[in-house]
Amino acid sequence: MEQNLSLATTHLGRLTTAPAADQLDSRAMTIAQNGALRVAYAPFDHIARKAKLVIVGITPGRVQATNALSAAQSALESGSSISEALAEAKLIGSFSGPLRANLVAMLDAIGVAEHLGVQTTAEIFHPGSQDVHFTSALRYPVLVNGKNYNGAPDMLKTPLLRRMVETHLAEEARMLPDALWLPLGPRPEAALGHLARQGLLDRKKILRGLPHPSGANAERIAVFLGRKPPELASRQTNPAKLLSAFKMLMAQMASLKGASA
Repeated sequence: MEQNLSLATTHLGRLTTAPAADQLDSRAMTIAQNGALRVAYAPFDHIARKAKLVIVGITPGRVQATNALSAAQSALESGSSISEALAEAKLIGSFSGPLRANLVAMLDAIGVAEHLGVQTTAEIFHPGSQDVHFTSALRYPVLVNGKNYNGAPDMLKTPLLRRMVETHLAEEARMLPDALWLPLGPRPEAALGHLARQGLLDRKKILRGLPHPSGANAERIAVFLGRKPPELASRQTNPAKLLSAFKMLMAQMASLKGASA
């Protein structure tokens, strides 16, 4: 964690009174660059070391990064330490509203609440919770020609991005070996699979196949939860794949329960 704190100290020390959005694009906040790819600094260093569940996205987007920079700057101006400012900024990553409700419903349905010893996983999402750790396959914002990275180029085939997975995400895997890891989508799933192949993550702790909890995914979530008959779902929803994923996740959670009994 010392290296990360050093990185944070260096870049947060460069904050100015300029709008956070402008600072995100500044040379002062650039960690690395290779052609059209640029890795910018935003304060996503904090790790909830007691987390029971780790939720993994692709990389922070511009809006999320800008909000995090603003939150860290405000905290520092209020007299907070670097560590406190990083923890405050990380709260920007919390799920809320329909996104959280969808996620809770799916996690409860496959048995995660029972595994964690709670009535519902909604209990671990309370404000300031240390039970959930939010992170990204690529911890710091990755921009392509100034726009949000959407998975292209392939992070595991791009040296700059693969190093981020093998450095920052790997650090989190070492610190949270007992947590359940939930990738939100195929690209974060691929990153976690890469670490599993390196022996840094237990494959049995990676929850693959859960639909993204976005409201735009409502039909897929409804099929996954059994709220909509698969025969009434659109072809694009691919109900067979969703039902298969549900059964596999249920079996996975049952296996983990048996292993801990």
